[in-house]
Amino acid sequence: MNKINDKNASATEEQVYTMPQLLHVSPAPHIRSLDTTRALMLDVVIALMPAFLWGVFVFGWRALVVVLISVASSVLFEAAFQKITKRTLMITDLSAVVTGLILGLSLPSRVSFWVPIAGAFFAVVVAKGLFGGIGKNLVNPAIAARVFLSLCWPEELTRFVDPQTDIISRATPLLSLKDRVIPSDSLFDYVLGDYAGAIGEVSAVALAIGLVYLLIRRVITWHIPVAFLGSATALFFFFPRIEGENGNFALFSIFTGSLLFCAFIAANDYSTTPVTGGGRLIFGLGCGLITVFIRYFGAYPEGAAYGVLIMNLFVPLIERLTIPARFGIKTGAKK
Repeated sequence: MNKINDKNASATEEQVYTMPQLLHVSPAPHIRSLDTTRALMLDVVIALMPAFLWGVFVFGWRALVVVLISVASSVLFEAAFQKITKRTLMITDLSAVVTGLILGLSLPSRVSFWVPIAGAFFAVVVAKGLFGGIGKNLVNPAIAARVFLSLCWPEELTRFVDPQTDIISRATPLLSLKDRVIPSDSLFDYVLGDYAGAIGEVSAVALAIGLVYLLIRRVITWHIPVAFLGSATALFFFFPRIEGENGNFALFSIFTGSLLFCAFIAANDYSTTPVTGGGRLIFGLGCGLITVFIRYFGAYPEGAAYGVLIMNLFVPLIERLTIPARFGIKTGAKK
């Protein structure tokens, strides 16, 4: 804090005043906040805890080990990369923890233990570190790693476990929907999170709790989740792949796979999303459209991660189109 001596104080005792930390004169911009990267990342970690705990409860000790390996690998790779490149050690900002947590929760519990290590390396070193570190990466590191793993080792990322039988099965509700068949299980099981899927993606209830927390804490805004989920839901309902099953097809499509996980968590990364409200709506809309397009016409039954990754690349263009003009500057004025 800045300290100011009162020259009118008595000779025997000097009176000292303190000024608030946020009150000082400096060049623009003048908006300041006591929020730090660590505080924001901690909020994201807290928001992911319901999905993490539910995943461990449903899928057992392997789910816990996979997530811990992913988090530990991300932190170690970031520390090693920053040490080798002689950069300031920043692992205490918890960004690597968040990357590892998101990556780990997007994996099946029966995945080989080397898979989260390979994914953490790609996320932290390739997608983040080589682009300059936190705040400079073009795409969400965890989502980039997930797409990388799905392209290189697709069989590993489809080793899903049915929690009711504890049997590894590549058959998922999304595959049934892609084959134009409504899953036979109760929709409640999918809302609660009692079906074969990724560790942190199965429970819509847990993910919704995390979303509400992030909104209350103002870590994210409503724009991307609403636009992402809204656009995908509209397409599922009005253009279902099963004739006459508009409602059922839309509901099962929403509550299965990684749609909610990406819409509520992964798509809201600060450095890879637009800064304006309008830009975020466009971003979320694009994510939803691409997700549905890949689910309908692509080789993969899931497309949410690809939707986020592709839209990350369009963020500079979206911001260029939606950023407001500076005061006194006419849009489109000749230079």
